[in-house]
Amino acid sequence: MSTTIGVDVAKSVFEVAVSNRPGRIVKRHRLSRGQFARFLATRAPATVVMEACGMAHFWGRQAVASGHRVVLLPPHAVRPYVPRNKTDRADATGLLEAVRNATIHPVPVKSVTQQALTGLHRLRSTWLATRTARINIVRGLLREFGVTIPVGARQVVPRIAALLAGPDDTVPAVLHPALAAVISELRELDVRLRTVEQQLTAIAAAMRAVERLRTIPGIGLLTATGLVAFVGDARRFPT
Repeated sequence: MSTTIGVDVAKSVFEVAVSNRPGRIVKRHRLSRGQFARFLATRAPATVVMEACGMAHFWGRQAVASGHRVVLLPPHAVRPYVPRNKTDRADATGLLEAVRNATIHPVPVKSVTQQALTGLHRLRSTWLATRTARINIVRGLLREFGVTIPVGARQVVPRIAALLAGPDDTVPAVLHPALAAVISELRELDVRLRTVEQQLTAIAAAMRAVERLRTIPGIGLLTATGLVAFVGDARRFPT
């Protein structure tokens, strides 16, 4: 008789529901991280079901290493199977119900390299958004004093630096320290963005899938590494 284990993953305490047949839960556990790791290592091979959240990929790899089959389900697909009074216990039970629905397509467990790529892309997106926000606010602020900056992110730092260094008093002196701080921040963000792209290049050089994607016209480093990180093996899609 096959065993299915529904796991509500959390930061500290994991809710575990063990089922030996559809609709029947034979055991429940509330386990700490250490206890859950030992639980996976000592259980007979089973199907372990979790929502596809960030931590689920780490625990999915741990479960696979212990001989289990892992099924990660998209959170939106599990939600209809959870009662209105949402609790950890209800979430674990809902996973056991949702996994029986063959129309729900599981999410593959990401490798360590895939998660590293995902992390670099997320950091890059965050820093890029921060840089864009700083540029936009500075453009708007200077426009109020009649100063316009040409289109293009690369135009911003040189233009502000020239304003601060020149004799022009169009921009009040009281704003100069704050504008100097913005220049410093933008330069630091540019360094971070270049560093991330160098790291992506280094990782991509060792990944055949990325190299193959980059042979397609129009697909560069960022798109190729993003596809490998977030999509994985495209062969799992029917079309």
